[in-house]
Amino acid sequence: MSLTPQWLDELRARTTLSTLIGKSIKVQKAGREYKACCPFHNEKTPSFTINDEKGFYHCFGCGAHGDAIRWMTEQRGLPFMDAVKELAAVAGMDIPAADPRAAKRAEQAKGLHDVMAAAQGFFEEQLGGIDGADARAYLLKRGISDATRRAFGFGYSPDSRTRLKTALRDFGDPMLIEAGLLIDPDASEPEGEKTRKRDSYDRFRGRLMIPIRDPRGRVIAFGGRILGAGEPKYLNSPDTPLFDKGRTLYNIDRASPAARQTGRVIVVEGYMDVVALAQAGFGECVAPLGTALTEHQIERLWKMVEVPILCFDGDAAGQKAAIRAAMRALPLLRPGHSLAFATLPQGQDPDDLVRTAGASAFEAVLTQAEPLVDRLWNHAVAAGPLETPEQRAALKQRLSEYTDAMTHNDVRAHYVQAFRERHDALFFTRSARQALPRRDSRDAGGRRGQWSKGQWKPPIAPPSGEARVIRAVGTEGVLLAGMICGLLRYPDRIRAHLEVLSALRIADRQLAAIMEKLLAGVWREESVETEGLLTILGTGELYNRAKGLLRADALTFTFTRKDADATRARRDLDEAIRVIAAGPEIEAALAEATRRAMETLDEASLQQQQDLLKLQADHQQRLADLMQPEDII
Repeated sequence: MSLTPQWLDELRARTTLSTLIGKSIKVQKAGREYKACCPFHNEKTPSFTINDEKGFYHCFGCGAHGDAIRWMTEQRGLPFMDAVKELAAVAGMDIPAADPRAAKRAEQAKGLHDVMAAAQGFFEEQLGGIDGADARAYLLKRGISDATRRAFGFGYSPDSRTRLKTALRDFGDPMLIEAGLLIDPDASEPEGEKTRKRDSYDRFRGRLMIPIRDPRGRVIAFGGRILGAGEPKYLNSPDTPLFDKGRTLYNIDRASPAARQTGRVIVVEGYMDVVALAQAGFGECVAPLGTALTEHQIERLWKMVEVPILCFDGDAAGQKAAIRAAMRALPLLRPGHSLAFATLPQGQDPDDLVRTAGASAFEAVLTQAEPLVDRLWNHAVAAGPLETPEQRAALKQRLSEYTDAMTHNDVRAHYVQAFRERHDALFFTRSARQALPRRDSRDAGGRRGQWSKGQWKPPIAPPSGEARVIRAVGTEGVLLAGMICGLLRYPDRIRAHLEVLSALRIADRQLAAIMEKLLAGVWREESVETEGLLTILGTGELYNRAKGLLRADALTFTFTRKDADATRARRDLDEAIRVIAAGPEIEAALAEATRRAMETLDEASLQQQQDLLKLQADHQQRLADLMQPEDII
């Protein structure tokens, strides 16, 4: 078998080096790179860096340097072919079969770069000549300066079937056809139906030529915009050994260094959007090549920044492209890596906006970019009415389809939680609004409420004397017992919430004493385990109560069960701690607001009490949610 340089480059491009190395050693994010203690020599201060964008690692201590393949051979000790096979399996690539002609094809592929460079020179020369007058006039009309024209390498293909073919005849027709510069009219004919050999001819004719470059700045394809009437408006090179439009981003060679300066990458819809924005000072822009953003392009963007900004037109087509990109990204999401969405004003593209309102207007659009979670939520809510139970169930189903597509467990769990909170808030607000009583309504005790400025103010209840104490009965008591059981099973969460747990006031004497000893034990020790905490409790009633909690079958929380998934259990325990801690604070604030409202009866005090009553209701809903064994969404 023969592994061509192009195939090996693709294998490296599909391998995220920090993820690969992170399977063997602990790596930490450090700006745009990752750092670790070098595995090739002993050190205590990290001097080993990993650069995903460039695809190499380097140690400033011992000089170790290499790419993904070298990591597998030197650190893992694998033979070269075994290393390649393992990386290819993860990347989803097939190892090329043995073929004696492969070496010849690889050598020919090297020559394609020379062909494309020659074609680029020819097109640039034509743009500056007599035939390029219309193309130059078009660029002038679009406001493209000479400096921008030269920087992006604009050219012109004469309206002739053979001008390029004649100019590059020394390369031969087969190579020009393979490079996508000529069309072979016989290529699509079935072998048995060919009658006579027809001449090949230029693919691009009468078009403004836009070179497409790889990350190293080499021309690998062209996009041609027609100047007069005709279709298609834009014509791209076909896929070739150098060019795969689903894996390439226009302007990536110039956007990569710009992104290192700005810390962001902006994805727009087309070539001319990129050019106009670069001229306006936004050099970190790229564009897909006439297709929807692909998974490979998303991964390529993530090698540049963790959250690229997708900026599409505000019309229906632009928003459809945005949600299509969002759906493509869902299975790929991982911690820290996501997408953001900026929407242009209706009827304007980036060129229109920067020319009419300046660069500051486009910058303002970028600052209002939505996180992916917002775009998904808004799209799901806008997809249909939400008036009937069936329609609300459909919303829940749409949200579930989003989360089901996510493959990373932690990311999916956080999206489930975020959607659940928004879902509950949306329908709580609707329910509360529909439940407003009439003007003459009274409460259950016969006390009349107050109608003020079109809003119903329920009667003011007297302050509670137990506002700052966590009760030992009811739903809150069950959750409190479950939380302490969870802390015994996952002692690392005690240190994570030390300040919050220390401030709790617990009505149950035994549970309060257990909490005090747990906090004291964790405070004294760097790390403790469940058995260590039980030892701290001694052998008396506190020990028996704790053992009883650990054996309790009535507690249905994930964090109280021995067989639960540890990641989810810790996440749910964190939520339980937040809910338990919030209860006393809300009650204390509500008691104070109620006292002020009773004294003043002014609009501001009444409104503050209303807001806190809603917050209290939300808190009760969170308590109820935690008592359910399954997720709501």
